[in-house]
Amino acid sequence: MIDIGNSFALLALLGWPVVGVLMFRIMPPERALIWSILAAYMFLPQLSSINLPVVPPMNKESIPNLTAFLCCLGLWGRMPHLLPEGWPGRILLGMFIVSPAFSVVTNLDAVQFGVDTFGTMRLVDPNALALWGLPGLRIYDSASALVQQMFLMLPFFLARELLRTEEAIREILLALVIAGLIYALPMLYEVRFSPQLHIRLYGFFQHDFSQAVRNGGFRPFVFMPHGLWVAFFAFMVALAASARAREATRLVAGRRMVMVVFGVGLVVICKSMGALMFTLIFLPIVLLLRPRAHLAIAAIIVTLVIAYPLLRGSGLVPAQAIVDRVAAISEERAESLNYRFTNEDRIIEHVADKPLFGWGGWGRFMVYDPATGESLTIVDGMWIITIGQYGWLGYIAMFGLLALPVLSLWWEGRKPEAPPIPFAASALALMLAVNLIDLLPNATLIPFTWLIAGSLLGYAEALRTTNRATRTARMRNAHAGLVLGTTVAPDRAPDKPRTLM
Repeated sequence: MIDIGNSFALLALLGWPVVGVLMFRIMPPERALIWSILAAYMFLPQLSSINLPVVPPMNKESIPNLTAFLCCLGLWGRMPHLLPEGWPGRILLGMFIVSPAFSVVTNLDAVQFGVDTFGTMRLVDPNALALWGLPGLRIYDSASALVQQMFLMLPFFLARELLRTEEAIREILLALVIAGLIYALPMLYEVRFSPQLHIRLYGFFQHDFSQAVRNGGFRPFVFMPHGLWVAFFAFMVALAASARAREATRLVAGRRMVMVVFGVGLVVICKSMGALMFTLIFLPIVLLLRPRAHLAIAAIIVTLVIAYPLLRGSGLVPAQAIVDRVAAISEERAESLNYRFTNEDRIIEHVADKPLFGWGGWGRFMVYDPATGESLTIVDGMWIITIGQYGWLGYIAMFGLLALPVLSLWWEGRKPEAPPIPFAASALALMLAVNLIDLLPNATLIPFTWLIAGSLLGYAEALRTTNRATRTARMRNAHAGLVLGTTVAPDRAPDKPRTLM
């Protein structure tokens, strides 16, 4: 029933719906939705899943998402509104839904390795094969991929309705700070004694243990996929603490600045250069600049991320210069980065054969030795995985949906009739933009990312409604003023007509 893990891992997965229902019974709906997604990401087992017929594996992503969806369904008594209000969001969502089907239809043929053809004869030496071949896709695979993507996006749909207010966005930031406080102790334990908690609780280690060794010590994994995921989580905690400190009154400003220092400390003990660089760059931006500057920076970032594959494929990204710059800081990190770039170049060349719809699942987008089937590439970045599996159609759909909240909020926030953007909303937009940057080298796309995106899109849509109402009211007032300016009062002589200038 469960593919990996001990009985406690199975119990944790089966018991999470009960935990989710209890959260929605004892907490306000907004807080319950946030914690039902965030706590599951923090504590449920990695890799473990319950395999059922037809539906995708039920794991630490799909089970909490479905639980939250059913709880909200019972709370509202109706389906959430799935379609965004604007046509760009609806087009992107439609592309996201149909991209797996197109990928399947264009990848029905199997890929076989080690085949020598002599006239009409085909010879295969099984002793020389590391992998026999890759199966052709089936129509069933498109349905399965679609269901899996929809499961992953459920927090997006729910947050767009339930977390669209300024108060709800502040609740997200508060939850991240509290989550950092909760996770600090297990993180410190694993830094001191090595990542052991997942092994002791669930019976196995979730990754390659050599990846936990860093700079003569250890970096924490806790119950997340990798130490890089923990490091980015620590960055999110630090950024959330900074946003809360920026909005603090004098009475609580000191305590909130202590939480900022605490968040930075969590980033440091994770021993991740990427997360540390994000912290050093973006915390001062949150603490020193105004919300409209936050949104402008976030909009530039997400635009560059969406364009990255095109820039990368055309050679406009100075890969070697970046490697040389990193080498001045750490030779080990430079070698790792150069290895990533080399793998990406191979896959980009391979994906060029099927650029629009990609190669589909089963690892077909990877580069293999045609004689032995041995894999010649290792991929980490979410962008290369997405474009490899679903092509440009799937890439633009997924990354477009993630970038849309930031761009929408920037567009509406820059209008003259827009009310002031709160620091909580602009900082959360900046957090989402940095998450998109991190999707270039890593696959740190988690359900909580979709929750943040849905919350920001809902806020941007509400802001659009407010802007339209304000603009309409001003036009009506202006029209009324013009009419009154030329109206003759019955008890006195007519005045000189007035105009609004």
